[in-house]
Amino acid sequence: MTIKLVKRIYFRIPIVIRLLFIVFLIMLFFGSVIHFIEPKQFPTIFDGVWWAFVTGATVGYGDFIPLTVVGRVIGILLILTGGGFLAFYITSLSAATMKHEKDLEFGKLAFKGARHVIIIGWNERSKQLINMIVDVDPNMKIVLIDHTLQHITFQQYPVHFIHGDATEDEILRRANIAQAERVLITANITKKEREADIYTILTTVAIRGNNEDIQIVAEILAKTQIENALRAGASTIIRSNDFMSALFFHELSHTKTATPFEDILQILGNQQFFHTILSEEFEGQTFLTASGTLLKKHHLLLGLIRDQQYKVNPPADFILKKGDIFVTLSNW
Repeated sequence: MTIKLVKRIYFRIPIVIRLLFIVFLIMLFFGSVIHFIEPKQFPTIFDGVWWAFVTGATVGYGDFIPLTVVGRVIGILLILTGGGFLAFYITSLSAATMKHEKDLEFGKLAFKGARHVIIIGWNERSKQLINMIVDVDPNMKIVLIDHTLQHITFQQYPVHFIHGDATEDEILRRANIAQAERVLITANITKKEREADIYTILTTVAIRGNNEDIQIVAEILAKTQIENALRAGASTIIRSNDFMSALFFHELSHTKTATPFEDILQILGNQQFFHTILSEEFEGQTFLTASGTLLKKHHLLLGLIRDQQYKVNPPADFILKKGDIFVTLSNW
């Protein structure tokens, strides 16, 4: 029973580790043998092991050499056996490294880190997002899940790629969903809106089933599916169609001196929106007074939310009251 258990454990160990273990055993064996055959030439077992390694690796420093016929025969056997194992080990290590790199490129390796961001869906939006994240926080760990992308190198995009369907628990576990901080699900705009939204909702259900507390940002194309996405467990809904429609309107109606699209890109790329519940010190103050106070703290007051209604750029004498929520812009 014990032998079977040892064999089962041994053959589960990666081949590179097993080869290294065998090499150490061989070197220990020959080093011990040469020590007992020529104790004066090899005073300690360590000296013998040292000689075995440099001989087996064909380095041969010459600081220890066998003098007797038996010792030299042992040396020949060492070169024939240990040298072969060392060469095989180095070759296997190189092959394992290449295989690891290839598996990583083709999305076959599980992610072992934690506190990472998971992006689901490979498209132009996710490409731009990855570049923005890297510019703002180069240390952010990013995992990309996609079933259409065949391979991606770390040199192209600094992400850990997982190839597969994000609605499957196994794929999510390979992305270490249990220890992730947040997930972004991008919509597949190559499909029909309803079909793309259904996939997003199914993915949301799968994610929430594997992590009850994770923040899920889901892109939904059709308004009719927003409630379903929220029921599925989405924390935030990105309504890309609504945003683009509003942007189109501004582009069609803006004055020639304004550039709404470029302005929004710059704001979202360099600034962060904040929602802050009104504190007691601001109750009864005017919007202008609060704006000046917040500006000293590097927060630009854009407006507020009252009774779930946005009041952007209200009059300067607008009076603030309890329950209001500031909407501000500040640096990352």
